[in-house]
Amino acid sequence: MTAEAGAVTVRDASTDAPAAASPVVDPYAERAAPRGRFLYALNPLAKLAAPMPVMFALIFTRGVVIPTVLIVATMLLLFVGAKLGARTMVGLLVGTPLAVAVLGLSFGIWVDPARVDGSSAAASVVLLEIGDWRFTLAAYLVGLATALRIAALVLLSLLAGLTTGGPELVRAMVQNLRVPYRIGYTALAALRFVPRFGHELEVIRAAHRVRGTDHGRGPIAWLRRTVGLAIPLLASAIRHAERVALAMDARAFGAHRTRTERTVSRWRARDTVFVVAFWIAAGALYWWVLSAGVDGGFAV
Repeated sequence: MTAEAGAVTVRDASTDAPAAASPVVDPYAERAAPRGRFLYALNPLAKLAAPMPVMFALIFTRGVVIPTVLIVATMLLLFVGAKLGARTMVGLLVGTPLAVAVLGLSFGIWVDPARVDGSSAAASVVLLEIGDWRFTLAAYLVGLATALRIAALVLLSLLAGLTTGGPELVRAMVQNLRVPYRIGYTALAALRFVPRFGHELEVIRAAHRVRGTDHGRGPIAWLRRTVGLAIPLLASAIRHAERVALAMDARAFGAHRTRTERTVSRWRARDTVFVVAFWIAAGALYWWVLSAGVDGGFAV
Protein backbone atom coordinates (compact mmCIF):
# COMPACT_ATOMS: atom_id res chain seq x y z
CA MET A 1 0.00 0.00 0.00
CA THR A 2 1.49 3.32 -1.07
CA ALA A 3 0.37 6.90 -0.60
CA GLU A 4 0.83 9.24 -3.54
CA ALA A 5 -0.46 12.75 -4.16
CA GLY A 6 -2.88 12.74 -1.27
CA ALA A 7 -4.46 9.39 -2.21
CA VAL A 8 -4.04 5.86 -0.94
CA THR A 9 -3.29 3.18 -3.55
CA VAL A 10 -4.09 -0.40 -2.58
CA ARG A 11 -2.32 -3.18 -4.55
CA ASP A 12 -3.80 -6.61 -5.08
CA ALA A 13 -1.57 -9.28 -3.48
CA SER A 14 -2.14 -11.80 -6.32
CA THR A 15 -1.61 -9.56 -9.35
CA ASP A 16 0.34 -6.66 -7.78
CA ALA A 17 -1.95 -4.38 -9.76
CA PRO A 18 -3.15 -1.15 -8.20
CA ALA A 19 -6.72 -1.28 -7.01
CA ALA A 20 -9.14 1.61 -7.00
CA ALA A 21 -7.65 4.61 -5.23
CA SER A 22 -9.62 6.23 -2.44
CA PRO A 23 -8.91 9.87 -1.63
CA VAL A 24 -7.91 10.85 1.87
CA VAL A 25 -10.91 12.23 3.72
CA ASP A 26 -10.39 15.54 5.49
CA PRO A 27 -12.68 15.67 8.53
CA TYR A 28 -12.18 19.42 8.80
CA ALA A 29 -12.97 20.22 5.17
CA GLU A 30 -15.52 22.92 4.44
CA ARG A 31 -19.02 21.71 3.71
CA ALA A 32 -20.24 22.65 0.27
CA ALA A 33 -23.02 25.21 0.50
CA PRO A 34 -26.28 24.07 -1.09
CA ARG A 35 -26.92 25.68 -4.45
CA GLY A 36 -29.28 28.61 -4.35
CA ARG A 37 -29.07 28.89 -0.56
CA PHE A 38 -27.44 32.25 -0.06
CA LEU A 39 -27.37 32.24 3.74
CA TYR A 40 -24.61 29.61 3.77
CA ALA A 41 -22.38 31.82 1.63
CA LEU A 42 -22.52 34.75 4.04
CA ASN A 43 -19.98 35.45 6.73
CA PRO A 44 -21.25 34.21 10.13
CA LEU A 45 -20.71 37.66 11.60
CA ALA A 46 -22.98 39.17 8.94
CA LYS A 47 -25.78 36.82 9.99
CA LEU A 48 -25.26 38.01 13.56
CA ALA A 49 -24.83 41.72 12.86
CA ALA A 50 -27.90 42.01 10.63
CA PRO A 51 -30.62 40.95 13.11
CA MET A 52 -28.91 42.14 16.30
CA PRO A 53 -30.16 45.79 16.25
CA VAL A 54 -33.62 44.56 15.31
CA MET A 55 -33.61 42.12 18.21
CA PHE A 56 -32.59 44.91 20.56
CA ALA A 57 -35.39 47.15 19.26
CA LEU A 58 -37.90 44.32 19.69
CA ILE A 59 -37.30 44.35 23.43
CA PHE A 60 -38.78 47.86 23.61
CA THR A 61 -41.53 47.28 21.05
CA ARG A 62 -45.13 46.66 21.92
CA GLY A 63 -48.02 45.74 19.72
CA VAL A 64 -48.43 42.83 17.35
CA VAL A 65 -47.74 44.27 13.89
CA ILE A 66 -43.96 44.62 14.02
CA PRO A 67 -43.18 41.19 15.54
CA THR A 68 -45.70 39.50 13.23
CA VAL A 69 -44.13 41.01 10.12
CA LEU A 70 -40.66 40.09 11.37
CA ILE A 71 -41.76 36.49 12.02
CA VAL A 72 -43.16 36.13 8.50
CA ALA A 73 -40.16 37.81 6.86
CA THR A 74 -37.67 35.71 8.83
CA MET A 75 -39.48 32.50 7.90
CA LEU A 76 -39.34 33.49 4.24
CA LEU A 77 -35.61 34.17 4.55
CA LEU A 78 -35.06 30.76 6.14
CA PHE A 79 -37.14 28.91 3.56
CA VAL A 80 -35.40 30.64 0.64
CA GLY A 81 -31.86 31.00 1.98
CA ALA A 82 -31.40 27.85 4.06
CA LYS A 83 -31.73 24.15 3.36
CA LEU A 84 -34.20 22.99 5.98
CA GLY A 85 -35.34 19.49 6.67
CA ALA A 86 -38.97 18.45 6.67
CA ARG A 87 -39.15 18.33 10.47
CA THR A 88 -37.64 21.78 10.80
CA MET A 89 -40.08 23.27 8.30
CA VAL A 90 -43.04 21.64 10.02
CA GLY A 91 -41.73 22.87 13.36
CA LEU A 92 -41.52 26.43 12.07
CA LEU A 93 -44.88 26.44 10.31
CA VAL A 94 -46.85 24.58 12.97
CA GLY A 95 -44.81 24.94 16.15
CA THR A 96 -44.43 28.71 15.97
CA PRO A 97 -48.17 29.54 15.92
CA LEU A 98 -48.86 26.98 18.64
CA ALA A 99 -46.07 28.32 20.83
CA VAL A 100 -47.28 31.89 20.33
CA ALA A 101 -50.85 30.92 21.24
CA VAL A 102 -49.82 29.04 24.39
CA LEU A 103 -47.34 31.69 25.52
CA GLY A 104 -49.84 34.44 24.78
CA LEU A 105 -52.42 32.74 26.97
CA SER A 106 -49.88 32.14 29.75
CA PHE A 107 -48.59 35.72 29.74
CA GLY A 108 -52.11 37.12 29.43
CA ILE A 109 -53.27 35.32 32.57
CA TRP A 110 -50.45 36.89 34.58
CA VAL A 111 -50.99 40.42 33.24
CA ASP A 112 -51.69 42.97 35.96
CA PRO A 113 -55.26 44.26 35.36
CA ALA A 114 -54.09 47.74 36.36
CA ARG A 115 -51.80 47.83 33.31
CA VAL A 116 -54.61 47.01 30.88
CA ASP A 117 -56.34 49.90 29.14
CA GLY A 118 -59.83 49.75 30.58
CA SER A 119 -61.23 52.19 28.01
CA SER A 120 -60.47 49.93 25.06
CA ALA A 121 -63.15 47.80 23.45
CA ALA A 122 -61.13 44.65 24.11
CA ALA A 123 -61.29 45.28 27.87
CA SER A 124 -65.05 44.72 27.83
CA VAL A 125 -64.74 41.33 26.12
CA VAL A 126 -64.52 38.67 28.83
CA LEU A 127 -62.96 35.40 27.66
CA LEU A 128 -63.03 33.60 31.01
CA GLU A 129 -64.56 34.46 34.36
CA ILE A 130 -63.96 32.61 37.63
CA GLY A 131 -65.53 34.32 40.62
CA ASP A 132 -64.26 37.88 40.77
CA TRP A 133 -61.38 37.15 38.38
CA ARG A 134 -61.89 38.01 34.72
CA PHE A 135 -59.66 37.20 31.79
CA THR A 136 -60.35 39.79 29.12
CA LEU A 137 -59.38 40.07 25.48
CA ALA A 138 -57.23 43.10 26.31
CA ALA A 139 -55.13 41.04 28.73
CA TYR A 140 -54.77 38.29 26.14
CA LEU A 141 -53.61 40.81 23.53
CA VAL A 142 -50.93 42.05 25.92
CA GLY A 143 -49.73 38.49 26.44
CA LEU A 144 -49.96 37.80 22.71
CA ALA A 145 -47.73 40.79 21.93
CA THR A 146 -45.14 39.50 24.39
CA ALA A 147 -45.31 36.00 22.90
CA LEU A 148 -44.88 37.39 19.39
CA ARG A 149 -41.81 39.33 20.46
CA ILE A 150 -40.27 36.17 21.94
CA ALA A 151 -41.05 34.19 18.77
CA ALA A 152 -39.54 36.92 16.60
CA LEU A 153 -36.37 36.96 18.72
CA VAL A 154 -36.02 33.18 18.45
CA LEU A 155 -36.56 33.14 14.68
CA LEU A 156 -34.11 35.98 14.10
CA SER A 157 -31.48 34.04 16.03
CA LEU A 158 -32.11 31.03 13.77
CA LEU A 159 -30.79 32.98 10.77
CA ALA A 160 -27.31 32.26 12.06
CA GLY A 161 -28.10 29.22 14.18
CA LEU A 162 -29.42 27.04 11.35
CA THR A 163 -26.85 28.05 8.73
CA THR A 164 -23.61 28.40 10.70
CA GLY A 165 -21.44 25.78 12.35
CA GLY A 166 -19.34 26.22 15.45
CA PRO A 167 -15.97 26.12 13.65
CA GLU A 168 -17.17 28.67 11.10
CA LEU A 169 -18.28 31.09 13.80
CA VAL A 170 -15.04 30.69 15.75
CA ARG A 171 -12.93 31.27 12.65
CA ALA A 172 -14.90 34.40 11.81
CA MET A 173 -14.54 35.76 15.34
CA VAL A 174 -10.82 35.03 15.48
CA GLN A 175 -9.97 36.34 12.01
CA ASN A 176 -12.47 39.19 11.57
CA LEU A 177 -13.15 40.36 15.13
CA ARG A 178 -9.59 39.66 16.30
CA VAL A 179 -10.77 37.55 19.22
CA PRO A 180 -7.69 35.82 20.73
CA TYR A 181 -7.49 32.36 19.23
CA ARG A 182 -6.69 30.91 22.66
CA ILE A 183 -10.18 31.91 23.78
CA GLY A 184 -12.01 31.05 20.58
CA TYR A 185 -10.65 27.58 19.98
CA THR A 186 -10.67 26.69 23.66
CA ALA A 187 -14.38 27.51 23.77
CA LEU A 188 -14.91 25.43 20.63
CA ALA A 189 -13.11 22.48 22.20
CA ALA A 190 -15.30 22.80 25.29
CA LEU A 191 -18.47 22.85 23.18
CA ARG A 192 -17.38 19.69 21.40
CA PHE A 193 -17.33 17.91 24.74
CA VAL A 194 -21.16 17.90 24.77
CA PRO A 195 -21.74 15.47 21.87
CA ARG A 196 -18.81 13.42 23.15
CA PHE A 197 -20.52 13.06 26.52
CA GLY A 198 -23.74 12.05 24.79
CA HIS A 199 -21.95 9.27 22.93
CA GLU A 200 -20.21 8.08 26.08
CA LEU A 201 -23.52 8.07 27.95
CA GLU A 202 -25.10 5.82 25.32
CA VAL A 203 -22.13 3.44 25.50
CA ILE A 204 -22.40 3.21 29.30
CA ARG A 205 -26.15 2.63 29.13
CA ALA A 206 -25.66 -0.12 26.55
CA ALA A 207 -23.07 -1.77 28.80
CA HIS A 208 -25.49 -1.66 31.73
CA ARG A 209 -28.23 -3.21 29.64
CA VAL A 210 -25.92 -6.02 28.55
CA ARG A 211 -25.03 -6.74 32.19
CA GLY A 212 -28.67 -6.53 33.27
CA THR A 213 -28.05 -3.80 35.83
CA ASP A 214 -30.59 -1.31 34.48
CA HIS A 215 -33.71 -3.01 35.82
CA GLY A 216 -35.97 -1.75 38.57
CA ARG A 217 -38.55 0.99 38.93
CA GLY A 218 -39.19 3.78 41.35
CA PRO A 219 -37.06 6.61 42.73
CA ILE A 220 -34.55 4.32 44.44
CA ALA A 221 -33.84 2.40 41.24
CA TRP A 222 -33.61 5.66 39.28
CA LEU A 223 -31.13 7.08 41.81
CA ARG A 224 -29.06 3.89 41.66
CA ARG A 225 -28.95 4.02 37.85
CA THR A 226 -28.04 7.71 37.88
CA VAL A 227 -25.13 7.17 40.26
CA GLY A 228 -24.03 4.18 38.21
CA LEU A 229 -23.97 6.37 35.09
CA ALA A 230 -22.37 9.43 36.68
CA ILE A 231 -19.18 7.79 37.94
CA PRO A 232 -18.03 6.15 34.67
CA LEU A 233 -19.15 9.23 32.71
CA LEU A 234 -17.03 11.45 34.95
CA ALA A 235 -14.04 9.14 34.53
CA SER A 236 -14.50 9.17 30.75
CA ALA A 237 -14.73 12.97 30.76
CA ILE A 238 -11.47 13.26 32.69
CA ARG A 239 -9.70 10.90 30.29
CA HIS A 240 -11.03 12.79 27.28
CA ALA A 241 -9.99 16.15 28.75
CA GLU A 242 -6.48 14.83 29.36
CA ARG A 243 -6.22 13.59 25.77
CA VAL A 244 -7.42 16.93 24.41
CA ALA A 245 -4.97 18.84 26.60
CA LEU A 246 -2.07 16.63 25.51
CA ALA A 247 -3.05 17.03 21.86
CA MET A 248 -3.18 20.82 22.20
CA ASP A 249 0.21 20.88 23.95
CA ALA A 250 1.72 18.65 21.27
CA ARG A 251 0.61 21.16 18.64
CA ALA A 252 2.05 24.10 20.62
CA PHE A 253 -1.38 25.62 21.08
CA GLY A 254 -1.06 29.02 22.73
CA ALA A 255 2.71 29.21 22.36
CA HIS A 256 2.51 32.17 19.97
CA ARG A 257 0.32 35.25 19.75
CA THR A 258 -0.98 34.32 16.31
CA ARG A 259 -1.49 31.10 14.42
CA THR A 260 -1.91 30.12 10.80
CA GLU A 261 -5.40 29.20 9.62
CA ARG A 262 -6.26 26.38 7.27
CA THR A 263 -9.43 28.15 6.17
CA VAL A 264 -9.61 31.91 5.69
CA SER A 265 -12.82 33.67 6.73
CA ARG A 266 -13.33 36.83 4.68
CA TRP A 267 -15.81 39.66 4.93
CA ARG A 268 -17.03 40.24 1.39
CA ALA A 269 -19.15 42.87 -0.30
CA ARG A 270 -22.19 40.59 -0.24
CA ASP A 271 -21.97 40.51 3.55
CA THR A 272 -22.12 44.30 3.71
CA VAL A 273 -25.03 44.36 1.25
CA PHE A 274 -26.96 41.82 3.32
CA VAL A 275 -26.44 43.70 6.59
CA VAL A 276 -27.31 47.10 5.12
CA ALA A 277 -30.37 45.75 3.29
CA PHE A 278 -31.59 44.05 6.46
CA TRP A 279 -31.21 47.24 8.47
CA ILE A 280 -32.95 49.34 5.81
CA ALA A 281 -35.88 46.92 5.60
CA ALA A 282 -36.27 46.80 9.38
CA GLY A 283 -35.97 50.58 9.64
CA ALA A 284 -38.62 51.02 6.94
CA LEU A 285 -40.95 48.69 8.84
CA TYR A 286 -40.54 50.62 12.09
CA TRP A 287 -40.95 53.96 10.30
CA TRP A 288 -44.16 52.81 8.60
CA VAL A 289 -45.65 51.46 11.83
CA LEU A 290 -44.78 54.55 13.87
CA SER A 291 -45.89 57.03 11.21
CA ALA A 292 -49.13 55.21 10.41
CA GLY A 293 -49.97 54.65 14.06
CA VAL A 294 -51.10 51.09 13.42
CA ASP A 295 -49.26 49.66 16.41
CA GLY A 296 -48.29 50.50 19.95
CA GLY A 297 -44.85 51.75 19.02
CA PHE A 298 -42.23 51.52 21.75
CA ALA A 299 -42.79 50.63 25.37
CA VAL A 300 -41.71 53.12 27.99
